[in-house]
Amino acid sequence: MGLLSKKDAALIKDPFADNNPITIQVLGICSALAITAELKASIVMSISVLFVLGVGNVVISLLRNIIPSKIRIIVQLIVVATLVIIVDQVLKAFAYELSKTLGAFIGLIITNCIIMGRFEAFALGNGPWRSFLDGIGNALGYGIILIIVGFFRELLGSGTLLGFKVLGDPIEKTGLYATGYENNGFMLLAPMALIVVGIIIWVQRSRNKALIEEN
Repeated sequence: MGLLSKKDAALIKDPFADNNPITIQVLGICSALAITAELKASIVMSISVLFVLGVGNVVISLLRNIIPSKIRIIVQLIVVATLVIIVDQVLKAFAYELSKTLGAFIGLIITNCIIMGRFEAFALGNGPWRSFLDGIGNALGYGIILIIVGFFRELLGSGTLLGFKVLGDPIEKTGLYATGYENNGFMLLAPMALIVVGIIIWVQRSRNKALIEEN
């Protein structure tokens, strides 16, 4: 018998495709639009949400039987705000420039619909282990979309990945630029993030007829 049961494994696998928080549930769109012009920012945001949602789900699950129902939203906000403060301080200590780039968007993790939704819909009704898996699964599902969008936006918009020139030098006209290729500046604008997400949704649903029938 494996480490995870079939149901437990589904908590991690389902958010990657059939129940992805961005492409299926249409949650967390704001950060997908705002911070995916650079792949590094997309990766850091994904890791931040992974930490906040994974740990937050466990904390809410452990407290679920002692939280008065009337103040459960307040408690959830306190938990997620504390975790976000930890993330923000770590970024300021070890990646200050990136912290400035992400700016207010790290703080907006507090109001990320994915996090509050998983607290409310799952962690309040399940044990710590399953809540942890649910948090990790949904955070990974969210993160993979951010990374895909960030990859194409930075590559096509700036000709770089993680700040490294991978298509050549546009000034000296080396590499791909020697053939007349030009960066697509539109890829760096927020509307292009929405278009890229739309393409991902189209590809996903074209590969899974069940999603089309359900929606």
